[in-house]
Amino acid sequence: MIPVVALVGRPNVGKSTLFNRLTRTRDALVADFPGLTRDRKYGRAEVEGQEFIIIDTGGIDGTEEGVETHMAAQSLLAIEEADIVLFMVDARAGLMPADSGIAKHLRSRDNKTTFVVANKIDGIDQDLALGEFYSLGLGEVVPIAASHGRGVSQLITRALVPFYGEPESEDDDRELTEEEANAAYWAEQEALAQAAETEDGEEEDDFNPIDQPIKMAIVGRPNVGKSTLTNRILGEERVVVYDMPGTTRDSIYIPMERDGREYIIIDTAGVRKRGKVTETVEKFSVIKTLQAIEDANVVLLVIDAREGISDQDLSLLGFILNAGRSLVIAVNKWDGMTAEDRDHVKDMLELRLGFVDFARIHFISALHGSGVGNLFDSVQEAYDCATRRVSTALVTRIMKMAADDHQPPLVRGRRVKLKYAHAGGYNPPIIVIHGNQVSDLPDGYKRYLMNYFRQSLKVMGTPIRIQFKEGENPFADKKNVLTATQLRKRKRLMSHIKKGR
Repeated sequence: MIPVVALVGRPNVGKSTLFNRLTRTRDALVADFPGLTRDRKYGRAEVEGQEFIIIDTGGIDGTEEGVETHMAAQSLLAIEEADIVLFMVDARAGLMPADSGIAKHLRSRDNKTTFVVANKIDGIDQDLALGEFYSLGLGEVVPIAASHGRGVSQLITRALVPFYGEPESEDDDRELTEEEANAAYWAEQEALAQAAETEDGEEEDDFNPIDQPIKMAIVGRPNVGKSTLTNRILGEERVVVYDMPGTTRDSIYIPMERDGREYIIIDTAGVRKRGKVTETVEKFSVIKTLQAIEDANVVLLVIDAREGISDQDLSLLGFILNAGRSLVIAVNKWDGMTAEDRDHVKDMLELRLGFVDFARIHFISALHGSGVGNLFDSVQEAYDCATRRVSTALVTRIMKMAADDHQPPLVRGRRVKLKYAHAGGYNPPIIVIHGNQVSDLPDGYKRYLMNYFRQSLKVMGTPIRIQFKEGENPFADKKNVLTATQLRKRKRLMSHIKKGR
């Protein structure tokens, strides 16, 4: 399960700066979720290929005697829900009374992995500045400069060791010579070009998605009918149903079978309390929802038809897209609405959900069961599209057809050339296109290619990602050294020029 990292500390120690730097690594969604205090932010980040959820809490302020009484409820929750706590202090300002109060609380939570992070160490004597923070009794102090990114990657990699293990060390640190680098580059290009000529239908591995259960997470705002829908699903033609408490903050994993296909329903509704959680937070735990999205193959987003689409729904959709998960949308409480109200809801869906036009939308009543059975057809379709294996020959042929129908534009007077394409990953499907100047393609043409691939491959219910790669010129940094023959020719030309004068 993806780990959760919480940033805590006094105001203005650089928590938000570090949060923004980490989430920008994947342009992750940064969203304020209603129902929790406004200054709590959640994001999805990745460092050195290691993914995690990051929480930015509000600054904890107060006096040495009473700082715990001033610790905001959302900051306490973040500490309870997190797997790793990064306690940030200001190396320039030095040790403050509030730092000691926060450290006292963290020491009482001895089951939490905690790192003392001294920020703003650029331009000061590091050894002198860090010394006093060891008195907090939380172990080693890690120096960083969040605004410049200094030490940030090393900090996160170190903090995530319990989840991802030690980073692999390179057996050979010797840098390749220019000749070796050029040979390796052209060998790779030749191998990829040959792969493009393979027979259609060739599979890269023996993965069979039918052998795997489909993990389906049911998410949405409070009181939209998630629990009712879960109970309705489990009550229809169920074969095996039992509660299996997971490791993900008490989310419930419920295996079931339907029409010969195995599913695992990830239920984030009605979760049990963890520690001293306030009633408001218990109604909707952001962490539970984000972790369910990360762990799922397909996300079933439930929207209340009578309340319409809220900013929180759009925030969840943004996170689902950023995670690359397949998506099915269920508009609940459709029964009892007038024809006029239904038309209004459909207009709003078309207006505000245009960016997820690949997702099937179902109008259901979880309470009465109408439309619920059809959800599984779309869930299975989305999963099959996301995990379908396609050959290099097929995607290359589709790419060339797209270029023939609509030629790439001119860039600086030269036509962008698309050479070949291949699958770069699945769930979500990733298409990698190689060519010249492909990084300069305008966004409009990139969208055209994405839609062309979607229509040609008949992909529904899952986002498609297209990556562009262009071969570096191996002679770009090589000095133009004349050969002996060229030198003699140059000498003869110079002599003729002088005689002509």
